Amino acid sequence: MNAPAALRALYMPVQPTVTASDNAVSYMEVAPDRHLCNYIYCYWQLKTTQPLDTPFVYRVVADGCIDVFFEPGHTSEQFVMGFCRQYTEFILEPQFHYAGIRFLPTIFPQLFQVDAALLSNKATPLESLLPHMAAFIRERIAPSATLPDIKSVLDHYFLLMLKDVRFNDDPRLYEALSRILETCGVLDVEKDTDTGISARQLRRLFRFYVGDSPKIFSKVVRFQHILRAKPSSQSLRQNKLFFDAGYYDQAHFIKEFRNFYGVTPSKAFGR
Repeated sequence: MNAPAALRALYMPVQPTVTASDNAVSYMEVAPDRHLCNYIYCYWQLKTTQPLDTPFVYRVVADGCIDVFFEPGHTSEQFVMGFCRQYTEFILEPQFHYAGIRFLPTIFPQLFQVDAALLSNKATPLESLLPHMAAFIRERIAPSATLPDIKSVLDHYFLLMLKDVRFNDDPRLYEALSRILETCGVLDVEKDTDTGISARQLRRLFRFYVGDSPKIFSKVVRFQHILRAKPSSQSLRQNKLFFDAGYYDQAHFIKEFRNFYGVTPSKAFGR
């Protein structure tokens, strides 16, 4: 199994972007072509099914990935969202249609030869970073495009691109990533793994290919593990899940969860 394939097998980032009460807003994800699944986690679409009475607050939680997102038909609405060490909120118009590409960790920098650290914690205009890709999206994805339409166009684009890309499957980087994912982020990667390089070199690799340090990436993975578990507030208290996940105490857990999600665990899980 190659290095990106190993990541795909270990990591399933969650984005709980729309709640059941948001019945006028639709969020969908679809997997890419099977030959792209080791590189792209999903294509996604967020759109209104009817005009809203007020602007919509779209919260993106920390997931360790880099996304390209755009609004079909609006040339100025094309961005790259880098690795984020906290949640991000966007205030959207009462009617909108956004689509995106969620790349698995390390993939975007390898496809486009871009330092991931330069993209972290912000949305960068796609035109200024990758003008060719920005032009392709403008020309090939119509305002009325459905998610299957978008998938078809983007699959074609990335399948052609992969023919010319040579990935740097650095075993030191991917060994550390695998250990973090296998332990759900509950380890000190600089002390608990033998990668064959210094902690400083490992941090440099993580910043370039992931966008932040091994420590911050581990925290995001730990947070994502909690999201996938979907625990009730009662089970969080009684089972002391925060201890099992490596948090010092409940206050530490709540503080870190709120930083990555934007609300407390009890509010996030609706219990």
